Order: sequence, then C-alpha cells, then structure tokens
Amino acid sequence: MANFTAFVGCVSLLLAALIRVVCGDITDGNTEHLKREHSLMKPYQGVGSSPSSQWDFSGSTLVTSSYVRLTPDERSRQGSIWNTVPCYLKDWEMHVHFKIHGQGKKNLHGDGIALWYTKDRLHTGPVFSEHAIFHGLAVFIDTYSNDDSADRSFPYISAMVNNGSVSYDHGKDGRSSELGGCSAEIRNREFDTYLAIRYSKGRLTVMMDVDDKNEWKECIDIGGVRLPTGYFFGASAATGDLSDNHDIISLKLYQLMVEHTPEEENMDWTKIEPSVSLLKSPKDNIDDPTGNFRGTPLTGWKVFLLLLCALLGIVVCGVVGAVVFQKRQERNKRFY
Repeated sequence: MANFTAFVGCVSLLLAALIRVVCGDITDGNTEHLKREHSLMKPYQGVGSSPSSQWDFSGSTLVTSSYVRLTPDERSRQGSIWNTVPCYLKDWEMHVHFKIHGQGKKNLHGDGIALWYTKDRLHTGPVFSEHAIFHGLAVFIDTYSNDDSADRSFPYISAMVNNGSVSYDHGKDGRSSELGGCSAEIRNREFDTYLAIRYSKGRLTVMMDVDDKNEWKECIDIGGVRLPTGYFFGASAATGDLSDNHDIISLKLYQLMVEHTPEEENMDWTKIEPSVSLLKSPKDNIDDPTGNFRGTPLTGWKVFLLLLCALLGIVVCGVVGAVVFQKRQERNKRFY
C-alpha cells in the first residue's frame, strides 16, 4: 500500500501543476510584466502630439482625466488613439478596459470599437475610422448589424488577421474574413467591461469579462497565427447615422515569459508576414451562423478536462486494483 500512496501523491502533484498551467492562460495583471511604454492608463500622461508622447490621437477623440472618448454619442464621428512606440515583444497580452454607452435604444446605436496591432497607424478609413486594408491583427467590438441576412446576435466580437490582401467588408460585418467570434452584451452596462487579447507561440486568444463576475470567458481561440514584431497598438471607433459614446479607460500590455526554440530566437520577427494556418478558409464562415470555426483546436480548459478524466480513470483503476490485491492477500493468509 505504500507504493500506492506514493502513486496517489504523485498524481495529486501532477493535477496541481495542470491547474496552475491552465489557470495561467490569462495573466493576473502582475505589474512586473506590465510594459508601460505600450500601456494607456490614468491620468493619461504621455498622450499628445509632442515628440516625447507615447500615444497620439486623432479625429473626435477626447482625453479626460477619467477616460479617453473615441467618439461622443453624436452622428458621423470618428476617433482613434495609437501607441507611437513599435512593439517588439514576441508574446504579449493586452487587457482592454472599455465602456460603450449612449441614449440609443436596442438596435438603434453604433458602430463599435476596433483594437489594432498593425504595421501602420493613424490612417482614416471606413472601418471603425481606419483603413479596410491593413497589415496585422484587428479585433472588432461591433455593436450594429449591417447585414440583415446574418443570423447572429449583436454586439459581436470578432478577429481578423490581414497581410494587406483582403479588404474588411463593413457591409457584411467582416464575416467573410473573420477568424471567429462571439456575441456579448457589452453596451450600457452598469459595471466595468474588459477584453483580453493574447498572442503567444502562434496562438491568438480573445477573452472577455463583461458579466461582473471577475472571470475571463473565452470568445476566440485560434492556432496557427503568425504576427510580426515592430507593429503598433491602437484603438478606434466610429458612428454613422446611429451613435454611442465609445470610451477607453485603459489599455494595459503585459509581456508573457515564454521559452522559444533556438531557431525561433534567431529569426527576424520583423520580417514575418501576418498569416493564419487554418483547417478551413475564413470565407466558410458565411455558412456558419455562429461565425466560429468547427475545426478550432482544443482550448486549455478542454485539454485540462481530458487529462483530468484520464488521470481520474487511472486513480480509480489503481484503487480497485489495490483493493482486489489486498483481498487476495487476506484470502491467501487464511490458508497458512
């Protein structure tokens, strides 16, 4: 039985390690990993057009002591704010504290917020005030459906990786080029709303905390994503015939401490072309009302649950085997 007790102890340690790994998928905001040169926080020092500024803004953007308002609740407004320092981190996670609110009733508000990690910045265009063609990553918090034929609920969060060869189709809410997405009630909430965008070892994960539960809920999880270093972070918003206040309270970028192979370390990450290796084309989402990929790889929690079930099965088999063995030993003793 001593060997069995040791076996159970080893299994317990392994389970504890698995829990730490899975729960560590999203950082807890440890300040030692916070990169201030890429973060936007109160009281918003370093924001402006001076040579020493780390953030620049344009359009209708208004910087106050409590928030950065990309657009007011007025029609036909566009605003953006961009980090002036290129990011050379290979693995990172952006926490976005935002608020979308206004006087418009249900389905009578728009358009939403876009979060960017792109080669170029501050280029006015039709996609949440930015260009429809870009190099890099965009995450859209879209609050208004432009496509009446779409069978999905808005607000809707989606992601797109582009190498400059595809134009975001605003009239179809970017459905033909999205990697995945989810619906989320994020408008006119009486509590704080957050989004986390994580890029690490070729995997893009988007999580949200919009239900006042202080926990992350998965929205998008896609493998095979390649993003270069040296791009810029930014946020933009736009209103059309309908409007909302689009506020950014903070953008906090964290460096993820991840080991890479020697080959990866020696690569010139600035030369990587933005791309995604998928089991199916983004255009296939046209036939998928949810906008999610059926071939999406297993998430961290799914892998954890599978491993947990396997380990529990091993433990149960071990317990049963130990009991049977002990019974046989007792029976054998009776014959001596």
